[in-house]
Amino acid sequence: MIDEARRLAPRFAARAAEHDRDGSFPAADFADLRDAGFFGLMTPKRLGGAGASFADYAAVAYELARGNGATALIFNMHASVTGALAGVSDELAEALGLADEALRARDDHLRAAATGSWYAVAMSERGAGSRLSKITTSYEHMDGGYRIKGAKTFCSGAGHADAYLVAARSADDPDQVSQFLVPAGDGLRVEPTWDALGMRATGSHDLQIDVTVPPGALLGGVEGLALVIAQLAPHWMVASYAAVYVGVARAAVDAAVEHVNQRKLGHLPAIRARIGRADAAVAAAHLAVMEAARRVDEQPGEAETTRWVWRAKLLAGTTAAEVAASMLEAAGTSAMRRGHPLERLYRDARAGSLQPATSDVCADWLGVDALGGDPDSEGSAPRW
Repeated sequence: MIDEARRLAPRFAARAAEHDRDGSFPAADFADLRDAGFFGLMTPKRLGGAGASFADYAAVAYELARGNGATALIFNMHASVTGALAGVSDELAEALGLADEALRARDDHLRAAATGSWYAVAMSERGAGSRLSKITTSYEHMDGGYRIKGAKTFCSGAGHADAYLVAARSADDPDQVSQFLVPAGDGLRVEPTWDALGMRATGSHDLQIDVTVPPGALLGGVEGLALVIAQLAPHWMVASYAAVYVGVARAAVDAAVEHVNQRKLGHLPAIRARIGRADAAVAAAHLAVMEAARRVDEQPGEAETTRWVWRAKLLAGTTAAEVAASMLEAAGTSAMRRGHPLERLYRDARAGSLQPATSDVCADWLGVDALGGDPDSEGSAPRW
């Protein structure tokens, strides 16, 4: 699958400028991903998927992002849903008290992904961001299921996914935050609000929700699991973005090298030095991401693993922004023109530090931890 990602990346790169200019969804990229079986990347082999590890996902996302960061970022949302579902092993399910019906629903969702369905994430809200403890979208029990009402923002791929992971708060017990996999269709309305500086092709529009879903849509079959899963598997909510932005940073270095060679500017020491520093910075950030991914696979839940998860996101976000800016300066004024790859990559990379968890939140988490505090509960705002 990593080799297949490398094969697809040039196709994505060739289409990226048009989708960025128009703010249009990269439909052809997702057709390629479906045809190559990527929607089943995280689905276990017993259910027809590739059975990838988190490190496998990180390697794939890095390669896809070298083609188009927006496509890789939307795909990340799908991988986060399927990866988190696949991560609920039978042993963990037993510890959480999940019923057999919930496990069958888990397998059905993963099997559907392996056959071509893809999922978006509808979690963030205005004023709350991605903090599950602050969301206002609510659900209530109805005969035969649940009614969910609310509004989401930054929903990448809105209007194109087969189903949406919706986080909502119980109207009966506000302490309970649950997640539902809501099929596309009636009750979901896309509000076209996404006209952003960077990652324009993600189509991260607002989503208005007023829908009734059956009991099987409640992930895990137990209410109140959203915060538990976030704490058990923070890598999907924090570090999964990291591989994407390191890939964007590497694409910026590649674009700068091509530009400098075309303009025959490689004899200038200042330009060579910028490219050399950028190459080293991206390589270091990539190693940090892959170290975090390795630890997630081999030592899940360990304190040092969690530290690496937060380090990876911090380093990826800051490195992408700094490297892309430096490469734009190395290439010169001509690279600022609309349509030049570096101009687009500069804007896409700038989103890395803002993508939750933001660089400031990551740094604060690591700082509290280094000072001996509890980084999940201390700080200026709740992490989740």
